[in-house]
Amino acid sequence: MSSSVPASVRNWFLFHFIVDYLFAIPLFIAPIWFLGFFGFTIVDPVASRLVAAALFGIGGASFWVRNNNVEGFRALLRVKVLWSGMAVIGLSLSLFEGAPKATWGILAVFLAFHALWHWCERRLNS
Repeated sequence: MSSSVPASVRNWFLFHFIVDYLFAIPLFIAPIWFLGFFGFTIVDPVASRLVAAALFGIGGASFWVRNNNVEGFRALLRVKVLWSGMAVIGLSLSLFEGAPKATWGILAVFLAFHALWHWCERRLNS
């Protein structure tokens, strides 16, 4: 097991911070407008802001941990794997219930991040 964090993993954590904040900021400030842009016609601002808060939290943690040791990365990766995996399941269920077509794109993003976090775990454990 490696005791150092590969630069590629650190870079992905920084990338994740940026992506999360690019979505969290407008989702938090103007959820109805932002989700309407993606085809959502019914928006719950409370639930939307709660999702934005989760994005701020996990994205912010990615930023804070980016210079940490391997154990800090492992702990956050467990959260990232769980969060992205549950998002994939939840989004899939929503699609079966008739969610807007844009949900497929959101699902693709979470699937990509889920795969990425598993790859990062393998990199840390090699």
